Amino acid sequence: MSVEANKAAFQRFFEEAANKGDLAVIDELFDSNVVYHLPGSEPVRGPEGVKGVVSAFRTAFPDLHVTIEQFIGEGETIAARVTPRGTNTGELMGMAPTGKQAQWSVVHVCRFSNGRIAEDRITFDQLGFLQQLGLAPA
Repeated sequence: MSVEANKAAFQRFFEEAANKGDLAVIDELFDSNVVYHLPGSEPVRGPEGVKGVVSAFRTAFPDLHVTIEQFIGEGETIAARVTPRGTNTGELMGMAPTGKQAQWSVVHVCRFSNGRIAEDRITFDQLGFLQQLGLAPA
């Protein structure tokens, strides 16, 4: 697929799955053997694993909204800088809700294969994120 088609697929992931909670779109967009790399943990594998990550963040931040700030693409690779924001009213990674709002910058580097997301490497400022929620010292 073209770089533009890959960008459109990744944009659809944010708009439909992250922002609206339509997890069924993940089955359409992600390879059955996708590897989803999150900072500080073992990779999540398969579309069901990706659904678990999205569900966890949507539970922790029911008003979650992700804004795409920038896309860069070359060949089968897309890099996206996004800004998620929301209010932490649900449990997150075993931590009680704080009721605080947060916004953080995330960089995704995705590799596509046969028109589907085959691998996604995610980086973000975890400390800054936890500080906004009052879960780490400032």
